[in-house]
Amino acid sequence: MRRFLSLLTILAVSATACGGGGDAGSDDAVRIGYITPLTGGYSALGTDNELAVELAVAQVNADGGVLGRQIELITRDDQSEPDQAVLAFNDIQSQDPVAVIGSAVSDSAMATIPAVERAGVPYISPTPADEQLDPLRDEVFVVPATAAAYAERALQYFQAEGLTEVSVAYSATTYAVAGFLATEELADDYGIEITAVNEYQQDTTDFGHVFSELDSVDPQALLFWGTGPPAVTFAQQYESVEADVPLVMTGAQASHLWLEPAGDAAEGVTVLSSIGVVGEHLPEGEQKQVIDEVSAAFSEEHGYAPPQFALDGYSAVQLLVAAIENAGSTEHADILAALEELTLVTPNGTYAYSDSDHAGITTDAISVNTVEDGAFVPVPWAVEQLDAAYGG
Repeated sequence: MRRFLSLLTILAVSATACGGGGDAGSDDAVRIGYITPLTGGYSALGTDNELAVELAVAQVNADGGVLGRQIELITRDDQSEPDQAVLAFNDIQSQDPVAVIGSAVSDSAMATIPAVERAGVPYISPTPADEQLDPLRDEVFVVPATAAAYAERALQYFQAEGLTEVSVAYSATTYAVAGFLATEELADDYGIEITAVNEYQQDTTDFGHVFSELDSVDPQALLFWGTGPPAVTFAQQYESVEADVPLVMTGAQASHLWLEPAGDAAEGVTVLSSIGVVGEHLPEGEQKQVIDEVSAAFSEEHGYAPPQFALDGYSAVQLLVAAIENAGSTEHADILAALEELTLVTPNGTYAYSDSDHAGITTDAISVNTVEDGAFVPVPWAVEQLDAAYGG
């Protein structure tokens, strides 16, 4: 494992590491493109992602860079819009990057992929949309556990808890649709019946139609797939109807961006997350140590623990840097080949990419938590799973 220098040293080189969010200025630099939503509806998500990406790059540069060269980010705002993500990618490509870290917004990532394939550039995606991997694309490697993996982890949990009837609400977004379809496809394997399905739009502000049918369909859990502000509204309205059906949310809510505005309505809600979000609850070992190191550095610099989106960005940098170092080259083909042979412990879990697997992690990298006093705490079943997967 790389040993990073102190935070003071990291801060001292931050300007060099990130290029002030502008264009690369040194011919000797390893130029990495970076697309993220800094404005628009997903700007808060993108900002957390950017803070972690910049921290990771600063740490690498403080530790000597990659192949003895400093990294310079070419950062572009996709404005939370797919068409702007494509424009951002095309602009970055004009500056000859060795690789690109893509948008944290699933719809933006999907819009960018055709241009990625044409360019043949390594593309590290911090969004879990399953369509990025189906069909498998030579250039695209995904960082977060996929929506399908989150769906399977939720179903594993339902089965373990003896729950057999579940209702689903999902948004008309790439991530949520993929999550619902995977839930629907895998439900029978875990003895789960989906008793009701409700699709909603991102601008929905009234979820009464979802809650009104709970009495008639009588589910044992309500699984919510969505991102952004609707998740806050959903939780608050769910609390107001005083339903006794457990509410379960997925990784997009594993963040202060949902937890804080949801307030008291978040208490008792079940939320799936990357293991990095609950690293303090993991058994002692290498995986916990890696998470603790990142959490301490991020918290010291920004005053709060890294949420899901930050961990995705940080892990993206680690994976890319490790592939470049293993390749001993910044040529696109060499980096792609190294990624397909890469095994690496990151704050998101232990990745093992291959020529047939560009996801790299499985359900073992997902925890099932409940919100207690404003914090994510693994449920007893999840504690058992984490001990089995990461205990010494």
